[in-house]
Amino acid sequence: MNLYLVSIIGYAVLLIGIGWFIGKHVKNASDFFVGNRQFSWKLLFTTLIAANIGAGSTVGVTGLAFKHGVSSWWWIGCSAMGSVLLAYIVGPKIWAIGKKYNLYTMGDYLDLRYARIFRGITSSMMVIGTLALFSGQLIGISWILNVVAAIDKTTGIIIGALVVTLYFMAGGILSATIVNIVEVAVIFAGFCLAAPFALNSIGGWPALENAVALNLADPAKTEAYFAWDGIGSTTIVGYFLMLVPAFCISPGLIGKIYSAENVRAVKIGTMLNALVQFAFAFLPMILGICAYAAFPNLGNAELALPMAMKELMPFGVSALALAAIFAAEVSTADSVLFMLATSISKDLYKTFVRPEATDEELLKFTRVVTLCCGFAGILLALMMPNIITALTIFYSLMTVSMGAPFLFGLFSECASVQGASISAMLGVLTTVGLTFLNDGEGFWILNAASTGTLVAAAVMLAGLYVSPNKKIAKGGS
Repeated sequence: MNLYLVSIIGYAVLLIGIGWFIGKHVKNASDFFVGNRQFSWKLLFTTLIAANIGAGSTVGVTGLAFKHGVSSWWWIGCSAMGSVLLAYIVGPKIWAIGKKYNLYTMGDYLDLRYARIFRGITSSMMVIGTLALFSGQLIGISWILNVVAAIDKTTGIIIGALVVTLYFMAGGILSATIVNIVEVAVIFAGFCLAAPFALNSIGGWPALENAVALNLADPAKTEAYFAWDGIGSTTIVGYFLMLVPAFCISPGLIGKIYSAENVRAVKIGTMLNALVQFAFAFLPMILGICAYAAFPNLGNAELALPMAMKELMPFGVSALALAAIFAAEVSTADSVLFMLATSISKDLYKTFVRPEATDEELLKFTRVVTLCCGFAGILLALMMPNIITALTIFYSLMTVSMGAPFLFGLFSECASVQGASISAMLGVLTTVGLTFLNDGEGFWILNAASTGTLVAAAVMLAGLYVSPNKKIAKGGS
């Protein structure tokens, strides 16, 4: 029997068991959505870092490193920059508002700050984008199972969806956070061992550079491969404008911030998460370059990480490393399910369909929605070409539609619902228009999403003066 597969199955059963055990203690929507607002900085750090290191930060970034080298660092690096802003600027302020008005979701805040209709529009858009994000995590899980046990992509996606959906459906954010403690331990043990073992198997950094140079057979390409801007300035700027805002406004991360017990927990837990992201960014970069040195003809770059984990280290380390990838994808997938379940049940169902629903009825509906989202994620994952494409759809849609309205609304009393609505609409239209009519290219060195983000911000800024809020909004300052 395949020992790699046995270890992953055992790990998956453990996660489901923990989730259902915790689920027995979840009695109401407050427990499910915000863990009764009792998270210490340690718990907050655990659930944030588990959410932020997923398929994109592992399988996706290693695939980028396989193709582009050192400059792949910028994906996680830009994400970490957004986490710094969340720790000291956005997080404390939104936590205080959430505590004061008993908010559960990002939609709750947008309703409070602007209007119910704006909440409905943005929440509907986020459901589409978040399903794309969830599908990316499922693709990452499927690639692991493909390498370790030759399981086809479809079956791997179904297995991943079942594992995540079953344990999250039971206990929501509380069970996800307890499971995250196990996942984070496995992730860091696996990756911290895997990178030096993989590098050592190649013969060290000088040997790695020589192997890459031999495979590329072009001094200019080799120089770009080991340069910090090798992936191109347009791509790096695109990452910055897409990921920095995304990691300080993401509905999933904001929901976790609401769970903190106080502002101190927000600052310490979130900043520690950012520092770990900065350091972790080097690990998939190294593993991707090692994979290119060892397997230059690998047809699918997103198989680089599981291949490196399986082939470039002894079995004991390899089994732990592969479990670490599985843990990373699963830990982020449950955070994505959290975003989906809360957006549909609280922001749409409770707000527009059945406002009179009791706390217990909302909890039951949320669990049903979680199951449905797991199924929808399977269907979308089967259509998505790769992980980075799936993640880019989510981050772009979220940043251009919600970034400017959320941040301006949080820090300016003058931000109005009219300005927010026009900002979101023009940001999305600009991005979609440039994507389909200009091959994704924007203005100057910007891509379509970056241009849409700046257009949305400019419109929101102009709206402060052209169409200011007539009265001070609750929670707006």
